[in-house]
Amino acid sequence: MKKFLLQFFTWWNGQTLGTRFHTWRKGTRVGEDEFGNIYYEGGKDSEGRTRRWVIYNGISDASLVPAGWHGWLHHRVDVAPVNENYTPREWQKPHQPNLTGTPAAYRPQGSIATGKERPRVTGDYDAWTPGG
Repeated sequence: MKKFLLQFFTWWNGQTLGTRFHTWRKGTRVGEDEFGNIYYEGGKDSEGRTRRWVIYNGISDASLVPAGWHGWLHHRVDVAPVNENYTPREWQKPHQPNLTGTPAAYRPQGSIATGKERPRVTGDYDAWTPGG
């Protein structure tokens, strides 16, 4: 019941009722990524291409879409990642979503968000004053 109410009243939490209905009518499941997002295709867009979309597992955050699926969603590749034998190179890092606004976000030295004391000013800076 909670999931139904969230779909009814929120757009940022998985899918809306309209998306659920469209997926039921025209969607064909293509695959799922490591984050639990489910990818669909079906129908045609204004350019005559097959329409593709994702149903997020939880909060709708585009940075949770891995690179291979992003390319497929935007018609950069024709083959979905589940249908190809891709192995990442040894220098490639695993996908990581955007952490901005979370406790795991990057905070450089001197940032007031770190909770540490800022480094002392060295004295090599003179503040600008008008007419001075």
